[in-house]
Amino acid sequence: MGFDQFLGNERIVTALRGMLARSRVPNALLFSGPRGVGKYTLARMFAQAANCERLKDDFCGECGPCRRIALLADLNPLIEQGLAERGESADAATVERVPLIVETHPDVWVIVPDPVRLRNPVARPVIRMGQLRAVQRAAYFKPQARRRVFILDGADTMRWDYANIFLKILEEPPETATLILIAPAAGSLLPTIRSRCLQFHFAPVPDEQVEQFLKPRTEWKASERRLAAQLSGGSPGVAMGLDLKESERLRREVLRLVEQSAAGEHWGDVFGATAQLAKNEKESFENILELFYSLATDLLELSSGPKTYVPRNPDLRRELEALGKAVDLEWVARAADNLDQLHGRLRRNVNRQLGLDAVAVSLRM
Repeated sequence: MGFDQFLGNERIVTALRGMLARSRVPNALLFSGPRGVGKYTLARMFAQAANCERLKDDFCGECGPCRRIALLADLNPLIEQGLAERGESADAATVERVPLIVETHPDVWVIVPDPVRLRNPVARPVIRMGQLRAVQRAAYFKPQARRRVFILDGADTMRWDYANIFLKILEEPPETATLILIAPAAGSLLPTIRSRCLQFHFAPVPDEQVEQFLKPRTEWKASERRLAAQLSGGSPGVAMGLDLKESERLRREVLRLVEQSAAGEHWGDVFGATAQLAKNEKESFENILELFYSLATDLLELSSGPKTYVPRNPDLRRELEALGKAVDLEWVARAADNLDQLHGRLRRNVNRQLGLDAVAVSLRM
């Protein structure tokens, strides 16, 4: 038990252990990188190590603080408990007055985007002012163990006009507290916040390591583990959560939409597919957009004319090679640009189906 259980990004683990060993722990850290690569897991491990009763630069997993903080590994039941205690019919004032705080040890808090309701959550949960004010007050409390740690998972959902609350903590940081901000990209946070954090960007984990990670944790065959590792984009968490059959179905739906849009045919089917993808899939719309990016990356490689390449969608290679002969670099660049625009507009609650319709129309050759 300890940091040696963490998969990949060894340089970040080494840096964090060095800080703990020298007792020179920053007041603010920013973890950025793709979904499922381990940002939250390492933040939770850091909180354990910062409060372990037996070790200074690692965690034993057996002492009281280690065991209690380890309960934060699975956030879903804790979030559900918090929402149930606040009540399903909580109004806006109650949501701010009773902020959603996930806590299993008094010195370690996890702040997540607040879905407001358990049975009927809001479409785009965000970190709310009440949560930030609670952190602002608690950050200056004396720790019960060694160090107070506040993990803001989904820091990119924090409204920029709320950031002033957070800036005050970063400008006058308490000596015994560390704030860890987690976001997919550092650029999604205000420059004034980024500049006050020690930044770590998490790289994708090599496919071979992801395969080894999956072997004792799944009942998949070797070929299925290999496919899951390739589809995950180097994210062990994504690989673990994959339903391979559902993934193939969804990616084929997206590919069919791209093929029809590029050909400029069957627009009724195209717009029916965009409605399905925008409204009626279990997968989040943001993750569906990632599938478009994944296919565009494969098409970019193919249109560049390499003799050999490692596809992100190996089970769709034949179909992608056929489409790759029909498109060129300019088409792929246009597709990526329109996907970027749609992704950026999601923060402003753009109509998802209309946005995807516009992307589909732009793909016509």
